[in-house]
Amino acid sequence: MATGLSFSEAMVGTWRRIGEHLDRPFSFDALLNTPTLPSPLGGFVATLRGTLNAEGMSTETPINGTLEFSPLRDHRLRYKFTTIADDGLHYSFDGWKTIRGLNQLRAWTTLTGAIYDENSREVGSVTLRFPLESFASFVAGFRLLNDDSDLEDRRWSGEPGRLEVWYDTLNDPRTGTGLWLHHEICAPSDGGAARGYGWLALFPPDEAPEIVHFGPGPLGENPWFEVDGVVAEPGRRTGSAGTASWELTYLDGGPALFTFPRTVWRRRLFPSAQIVPAPTASYHGTVTVGGRVVTLDGAPGGAAHIYGQGNAERWGWLHADLGDGDVLEIVAAVSRRPGLNRLKPLPFVRLRVDGADWPRYGLLAALRGSAKLGLPEWNVTVRSGGRRLRVRVLQPADATLAVAYADPDGAPATCQNSERSNAHVVLERRVASVWTVEREWTLVATAHSEIGTRP
Repeated sequence: MATGLSFSEAMVGTWRRIGEHLDRPFSFDALLNTPTLPSPLGGFVATLRGTLNAEGMSTETPINGTLEFSPLRDHRLRYKFTTIADDGLHYSFDGWKTIRGLNQLRAWTTLTGAIYDENSREVGSVTLRFPLESFASFVAGFRLLNDDSDLEDRRWSGEPGRLEVWYDTLNDPRTGTGLWLHHEICAPSDGGAARGYGWLALFPPDEAPEIVHFGPGPLGENPWFEVDGVVAEPGRRTGSAGTASWELTYLDGGPALFTFPRTVWRRRLFPSAQIVPAPTASYHGTVTVGGRVVTLDGAPGGAAHIYGQGNAERWGWLHADLGDGDVLEIVAAVSRRPGLNRLKPLPFVRLRVDGADWPRYGLLAALRGSAKLGLPEWNVTVRSGGRRLRVRVLQPADATLAVAYADPDGAPATCQNSERSNAHVVLERRVASVWTVEREWTLVATAHSEIGTRP
């Protein structure tokens, strides 16, 4: 795993709509991450995520894109990003810092570009400058980091018998509606062509859940996920199917959550594994299903990623946003492998509290833990390092949706999913041979959970 670089940059200036003579304020703040340490003689592409303020167009809207850094070879730094503006439409920015001429200070601090609408028509020009008064904080903000920028990248590279999933689960605080957006690639074990498919499901309060499917269809050119116009890529989800359409972006300034140990994910040591690249994401955009329109403005949720040889024999899953950056992820599963499918479920748990992840050794904790899976209630207990976590999950029948799955070998499975589950989470510490409550959380209709079974 390579060591990369993380830094923040702010650019401020003006923009002007085509056909107008009025300059309006325009600025963006972005966090940029490089996959490796940059070479001064070469180039690199950094991921770019942040927020945009453009008078008359965008107010603190999330942006997602790239910085192409090539000052010696191509004499430029190219900034490209997309956003969903205040009018709900998709816009993109494309601009350059041109590294030429005698005035190098001006070259490195001036960014010019253009704004384009979703039909690639130019709608405005932009001129930005780096505020020199922020130079000291800009330099102080550089950080070395383990490169986790690839955690949402497609892992499948043509092998038969593989399954890959990107899924988002979230709740709209304004309406109480839960949302589940699932994208899946299945490469059959018999060597047949891989297909992409998935679904969007809404869980409105006091009404039955509603689901719309897309695919299966051939994969598009997007390097992450694309099928039948549905796209899933880091920080952005778009598409339409039947009566549904969606245009979503999300940001998460915190680190990824490794439900399974990092080495298990990186080295593919298990038949399948799951991680959460964006465990405390903030979602923005619009989702329409039939006559229902849900507008999201900072809705809390998580973006997860699965890769492996198929689904477990049976499983339980929980994502619980505990507030203030605290989050809990659980995958309790029984392997399909002969012999292993007779064992008890192993509960892999990752609890983040006050910025620290527990347990330290997730595999050992799973081997010592217990899980009782079922409906409508299931529970998990894990101990590690003088602490004990007890979790009880309740999936209301009227807020649970049954969805059929299929493995690459064709074996069927069924999951019972709810984005409006209840959960009671207790973290205890052992003091003088007595378990005392350290932290406690109760979630009502905001936990995301699932029970998976075989016929």
